[in-house]
Amino acid sequence: MDAVLFDMDGLLVDPEGVWFEVETEVVTRLGGTWGPEHQEQLVGGSWDRTVRYMLELTRADVDPMLVGQWLIDGMESRLSADVTPMPGALDLLRGLADHGVRTALVTSSLRIIADAVLKAVGREHFEVIVTADDVTCTKPHPEPYLTAAGLLSVDPGRCVALEDSPNGVASATAAGCRVVAVPGVLPIAQAPGRVVMPSLLDVDVDFLRALVR
Repeated sequence: MDAVLFDMDGLLVDPEGVWFEVETEVVTRLGGTWGPEHQEQLVGGSWDRTVRYMLELTRADVDPMLVGQWLIDGMESRLSADVTPMPGALDLLRGLADHGVRTALVTSSLRIIADAVLKAVGREHFEVIVTADDVTCTKPHPEPYLTAAGLLSVDPGRCVALEDSPNGVASATAAGCRVVAVPGVLPIAQAPGRVVMPSLLDVDVDFLRALVR
């Protein structure tokens, strides 16, 4: 195993409550209403898609850049205080470090959001960080995972990607990675090249290495 590549939202941390708060505030500001059924549409999606969806939902005539800034301001002010690592996340990261396994963070969030989350998780755990700012196409396109593997100079086929959403799983699979899915809001089925686990508490270094052998 050359490296382990981690998704962020829903896998390493659970910011869905924070996201829901901020999204509700922004959509209310746009003159609409927001519910769990709307949030589910955006799991694992890109920042641009979130803004586009909100504007389509509310039919508000507002500059997408302004809506995006409202989201950024709301998230940044809450994340460092309200987000904690998911169960097993820090233990797994420490175990990988103890075994000398290289790691990368691969997220569809913007760099400014990733930086805020990493205050809770620890920037030092990741050799490489790939955000929406670093790619042309976000998940489910394979570019984010291919970019991370390229920056690490490793073969994607000898990497394990850990994901919580169908979009993320599709991205990592298309890049050629082995995939461990820990489903969050949306269900994910078992499939060739993919293992579905209930929690990161059930994942350790030996388990990940066995997937690449």
